Amino acid sequence: MIHTLTMPKWGLSMTEGRIDVWLKQPGDRVEKGEEVLDVETDKLSSSVEAPFSGVLRRVLALSDETLPVGALLGIVVEGEATEEEIDAVIDSFNAGFVSSSAETEASGPSAQKVEIGGRLLRYLELGEGGTPLVLIHGFGGDLNNWLFNQPVLAAERRVIALDLPGHGESGKQLRSGDAEELSLAVLALLDHLRLDRVHLAGHSMGGLVALTVADQAPARVASLTLIASAGLGQEINGDYLQGFADASNRNALKPPLTQLFSDPALVTRQMLEDMLKFKRLEGVDKALQQLNTALFEGGRQKLDLRHRVGRQPSLVIWGSDDAIIPARHAEGLDAQVEILPGQGHMVQLEAAERVNQVMAAFLKSQP
Repeated sequence: MIHTLTMPKWGLSMTEGRIDVWLKQPGDRVEKGEEVLDVETDKLSSSVEAPFSGVLRRVLALSDETLPVGALLGIVVEGEATEEEIDAVIDSFNAGFVSSSAETEASGPSAQKVEIGGRLLRYLELGEGGTPLVLIHGFGGDLNNWLFNQPVLAAERRVIALDLPGHGESGKQLRSGDAEELSLAVLALLDHLRLDRVHLAGHSMGGLVALTVADQAPARVASLTLIASAGLGQEINGDYLQGFADASNRNALKPPLTQLFSDPALVTRQMLEDMLKFKRLEGVDKALQQLNTALFEGGRQKLDLRHRVGRQPSLVIWGSDDAIIPARHAEGLDAQVEILPGQGHMVQLEAAERVNQVMAAFLKSQP
């Protein structure tokens, strides 16, 4: 059987990727799930995994070449195939590729913005049916922190990712910058969308926000998924928080950002440029300083909401090598706990496939 290996689509905003390096060469055996090449997008670098097993017979994309989503990268053959048969598959693929790619880009959903209580909030909805899931990002992040998770989880239910106040393309002005203010913004969006009851998933500071929502409005929270969550212990990497908040150029920003990942190479030049653009927006610097002071002053977490965990069905996911919030904060919680070996703080991006599997199974098990 002749298989086509194509440029994946990681998140809705991805339209193209740049080939970094091939990890396999023509003639090499590849197993299903094995990493075949590294690709860099405008958001992140990641590896393309083989969705099938076989022998890599052709490499059709060169290092440093930028190709659109869906473009042909290589040919993997399971069993036997002649060179002429492979040529015919390549010709047939390329003949029909352009129109289908254009259709895909034209039909993709886009984020929406709404003014609620005098504040602009941006959110992105995917999927339909089931009890909805709301995804809440962490300090300095935005809804794109879920770009590898939201499309997959939306196969089973309606999934909403938002930009918290002070972040992304939501309004930058904060009042107190405390967890309650962020929580009330999430509840206001639920009211706007007429969602009475939802699953909540939060990463880092977003986990603290999810816990606060559960504390303020427990009847509206069907379950909690907490990923490398704040609010479960005192320790936090204050040097990272202050370094990120203070950084005003690429050289200053790169060291704190590399602490988020187990693989520092994932911090691309484009990621740094995008983050600097965000940090230079009016009001962002003040908002980040407010949040840091209200929630994590002196490099310690001010709020402990461990008692909230377990009042709803709860899932806790952590990278064992998290350099921002230690994974030991997961110990002793009334929850399903999954520690992913060798992973860092941005585990939902670096180990997206495993996180998606665990989350999907957990959500499916809820009544």
